This record gives sequence, structure tokens and C-alpha cells, in this order.
Amino acid sequence: MPTQLDLAINATIARLMDNDGPLSITYAEKYGVQMPVFAKAPGNMSDYLAFFCATHADKEFLVDGDIRLSFADTYSAARAVAGGLVEGYGLQKGDRVGIAARNSANWIVAYMAIVMAGGVATLLNGWWQGGELAEGIRMVGCRFVLADTQRAARMAEQDLGGCELLIINHDSLPLDGLSVLTAKGGGADTPLPAIDPLDNATILYTSGSTGQSKGAVSDHRAVVQGAMSYVGQTLVFFDLLSSTGQAMPAQPSALVNVPLFHVTASIPLVLQSFAIGRKLVLMPKWDAEEAMRIIEKERISYFVGVPLMSIELATHPARHKYDLTSCTAFAAGGAPRPVEHVKKIRKEMSWGYPLLGYGLTETNGVGCGNFTDNYLEKPTSTGPATKPIVEVQMLDDDGNILPQGERGEVAIRTIANFNGYWNNEAATRDAFTADGFFRTGDIGYLDEDGYLFIVDRKKDIIIRGGENISCPEVEAAAYEHDSIVELSVFGIADEKYGEVPGIVYQTKDGVTLTEEELKAFLAPRLAPFKMPAHFWQVDEPLPRLGTQKIDRVTLRREYNAKISA
Repeated sequence: MPTQLDLAINATIARLMDNDGPLSITYAEKYGVQMPVFAKAPGNMSDYLAFFCATHADKEFLVDGDIRLSFADTYSAARAVAGGLVEGYGLQKGDRVGIAARNSANWIVAYMAIVMAGGVATLLNGWWQGGELAEGIRMVGCRFVLADTQRAARMAEQDLGGCELLIINHDSLPLDGLSVLTAKGGGADTPLPAIDPLDNATILYTSGSTGQSKGAVSDHRAVVQGAMSYVGQTLVFFDLLSSTGQAMPAQPSALVNVPLFHVTASIPLVLQSFAIGRKLVLMPKWDAEEAMRIIEKERISYFVGVPLMSIELATHPARHKYDLTSCTAFAAGGAPRPVEHVKKIRKEMSWGYPLLGYGLTETNGVGCGNFTDNYLEKPTSTGPATKPIVEVQMLDDDGNILPQGERGEVAIRTIANFNGYWNNEAATRDAFTADGFFRTGDIGYLDEDGYLFIVDRKKDIIIRGGENISCPEVEAAAYEHDSIVELSVFGIADEKYGEVPGIVYQTKDGVTLTEEELKAFLAPRLAPFKMPAHFWQVDEPLPRLGTQKIDRVTLRREYNAKISA
């Protein structure tokens, strides 16, 4: 039965949609289906950035160490860099431009400039090693990659497929840190190309069950609509807070502690902030006490991260040294949040509420949301589909929609969905139903109130603290070791990260291969977050299914039991 909060949310959404309100809807075709679209949203990212930077021109936008930029400052720098890309480097509409760098204000300005210039912002995983970065660059045929010195060093000996590497810097004003992009001419007066809503805008990478990363391509309309979906959620949340008499901040503010190459940061955190005039305070590396210091100093009102981050704040021994009461929302995404964490956050930081979002790279982050009292009532649910542009259904193996309450594969249909995987028609075809539902690979069900519960995964993916790890990818790297006969990689429950990789392996002729030796072998082949946390060498062949595939499910169950014993 709907809660009072559900009824209040639905009433607020209806009001904001009615009478030409900010969430008013029109319809557009995608996948041959008429889908709801926010009528007042700008048609492309360039117009989106220009409009909202002008709307909030004098407000502070980016805080990066000692650097503080207004919306107007940020847009002015991005406009100059966009002109440099077009005139100085001859960037053509549709050219892929990679970013391989840590979080910084200059990362955000570079991202803006690429899409304003008509390029496709290609967000390379900054944690990847050199070979992984090179593979991602070659996969989509990047013409340029903007890299900081650390990532550039990783790629020094790699084949980049003819891509030109351009070195950018942090800890400086944008036109200084990105000076290489304006050095060959062009600037704020350079004409920029007209951009159609269906032109490609972004490529984000996702780990697939085959072990191969895939480049998820989205057009301008999808990215803008994804951002506006989050704007709608925020407007509803603000309305509910104000209706209960809670004071609203003069300007909302958020801590940026998740990597900008993640959809969690790029859409709901960064792009949404343009529309709502929110200040973003960047931290280059996660540290719980530093986060608390920043929350107090900058009066942060919104916190988002993987689940382990907010629980670290709630349980940190130094928490009571800092005033965190400005922060009323502690959001999480990217991984399940244990029920005890939900309760503890609410108990220890009673002035705020835990929130949970469920979305994927392929949906531009949109999907479901669960917040405030509803989250406390149903802490194992990701919440209902986000109104008014998201539809969630459970599918059977043949793609048929299942009745409410039955378990099936979670599928999401929205105008914000990506268009497909770059140069991978087979994977794209497998990802969608004929009528445009994206198959998430997660198994779940919808309860009587339309709340989604995730219960399992079809894909061989481990979610370590919000970072997806492909089991076959780690297995392929380990199989390069000459002594290994067979192996399996699977998820092991972990209190801090949710789950971490574990590996079981058999060697040739009983050769001893220690954990330290295998780690040393894998280190140059895998990003650190992909490194197995648990190692088991066995003497006997691994269990198999009737198909003769290694029985990963049994191994996962058996070795999780060993850990918990």
C-alpha cells in the first residue's frame, strides 16, 4: 500500500508536470516507441550548458583546492577551449576525444569544451593501467586524448592507434591547465558547429560479462534527458523538505568524491548541478576525515558516493569533531547498501537521510530511487521507477514482461537510454528487446507498490565499492601465467566494499604459485581495484556444470562460506 510519502511524491510530481510546469512532458520516438520527454529541456548539451551557466552566472560553481570559479567563469573557459579544439586542432563533429585524468575543475571544463565543440566526450577510466587505457582508446578510435601526467606516463609505451596525446594539468586556472588546447589558435570567438539532439555526445565504458570493456554511446538528447530526470527528483525532494518546514540552503552544494568518469558523477552530480545552480567541491582522493572537514567548511548539503563512504562518515572516530548538519542527504549508488548501514546512518546523523539510486551506465544513470522515510521502511529496495520518464519491467528469458511480483531480469526503458555499444552490433542487439527495453543483467522483482528489489545478477560481474569488475577479464589476465591449468574468479562478500574478487586456481603438476607471486604477475595487467583480494590454490580440478563450464555459483557459495566461518 502506498505510504503517505509516496502519495506526497506523486502529488508533487503531478503538480510540477501540470500547467506547463518544469517537468511538463511531450513525446519523442526511440526504438520505434513513443517515449515521454521533458518538454522544457534544451535540445543538446551545448545549449544546456550555455543556458544554465547564464542563469546562474554569478554563483560559485567549482571549488578545487584554492581555485574557485563561478558558473560564468567556468563557461567562459570552456567556450575558449572549445574554440581552440575546433580552430586550432581541427576537431570535427563526431570525433572522439578521450579524457584520462584525475578529478579536477579542469577535467570538468575539458568535458564541457569537448561536447560544445561537437566532439564525443570519451570518459576513460582513470584507474586503468596503460594497456587498459590503450585498449579503450583504440576501441573507439579516439582522435585526441587529454591526459594528465600520471596517466600519460602509463601510456608511454602503448600503441594508441594514431591518437594524439595532449597533456593537461590540474591545480591551476583552466586556461593555464588546459593551455595546450588553445596553443594552436582559436578561442571564445571561434564559431562552433550546430549540434543536433541525436548527434553522439558521450562514450562511457562498461565491463561486460565477456571480459571485454564496451563503449556505451549516448546522443545529446539522452544525456540531457538523463540530467533533467535527476533535476526532477531534486525538485521533488526540495519541495518535500520545504513542506516539512526544513530550511533550504541558500545555494545547494555537493562534495565530488566519486570519479568523474563514472556515470554517477557525470550525470546526477555534475550535469544536474548546472540546472539547479549547485556548487561542486572537488576532492582528488577519498579520505573520510578530509571529507568531513570540507563538509563543515563549505556547508555541503548533498553527499553521494559508494555505500562504504557514507558509513565511514557515520562511524568515523573523529566525526564529532566536525559540524556535518548542513548535509541533509547521504546518497549511495553503484552497489547494494547493507540494511544495517541505512539504520546506522540515520541514527548517527539524524538530521539527514540516507538515499539510494539505481541506474546504469547504459541508462545514463537513471532508473529507480528510494529516499527518506520510504528508504527506512524498505531498506533492501532501490525504490520505484523514477517518474515521469522511466519504465521498469521484469522480463523472462524470451523477453516477455512478467507479472508484478515475479522474479525476472530487470529491464529499463527511457529516452535517456544509450544508443548502443561502439562498433559492437552483436552486444547492442543482445542488450535491447525489440521494443526498447535495456536488459540490465540484474535479477529482481517489483512489489505491490512498484518498488524494485534486486536479488541476483545474471552477468559475471563483481561490484567492488561501486566499480564493476568483469570476472572473465580477471580470469583472462591470470590465465596468461604459464603455471595455471584452470581457475575461476567470483565475488566474495566484504563488509567495506560490498564484495571483492576471489580467485581459485589449479597449477600444472602441482607447482606452488603463492599469492604474492600471482599478485606480482597480475599487477601490471590489471587496475588495482580489479586485483583479487582472496587467493586459493587447489590440487583438484574445479567443479563443473553439465555443460562442462566451471561452476562459478558453487565456488562462490563454497568460498564465501569459508570466509564467514
